[in-house]
Amino acid sequence: MQFEPTSIPDVVIITPTVFGDDRGFFMETYQAQRFGAAGLPFIYVQDNHSCSLKGTLRGLHYQIRQPQGKVVRVLEGEIYDVVVDLRRWSVSFSQWLGIELSAKNKKQIWIPPGFAHGFYVLGEMAEVAYKATDYYAPQWERTLLWNDPTLNIPWPIPKGQTPVISPKDMQGTLLSDIEVYEQDIK
Repeated sequence: MQFEPTSIPDVVIITPTVFGDDRGFFMETYQAQRFGAAGLPFIYVQDNHSCSLKGTLRGLHYQIRQPQGKVVRVLEGEIYDVVVDLRRWSVSFSQWLGIELSAKNKKQIWIPPGFAHGFYVLGEMAEVAYKATDYYAPQWERTLLWNDPTLNIPWPIPKGQTPVISPKDMQGTLLSDIEVYEQDIK
């Protein structure tokens, strides 16, 4: 398993070692000792699994209280995964990072608590699984507007197409007006 830092401190790309042969493949997607040695949490309280159709855009979600750290991976299909740092004290506050995750490349991303998260489905469909460090708390969920002009995220939406977005996500809040994390979340 390889743990690769990114341009945003604390966000890490995880690439499992894949053992393949003519029968298929095997890989570890999580191993507590290796995660701990890489400085990542090794206790997760919830596993989530979603399926989304082509052109779906989910996010950008976060919880202002009970913030969730997440390890995200794609089981089938491919997505463009985006995280936005909402930790006001961070040197990377308001910066975003986008990465392609797919069943083919098998990469995972560690998203620390304090980040908004979302993704856009690139293929016909995508099944996404993620481990979370805290429980889902709908009363604390917030949505950062996916197309906030100050973030200027270049979502890979084909020209002339409109993404499929939930009414809740369409009503997201601009970065300038959103609740952010004012103190360290350790």
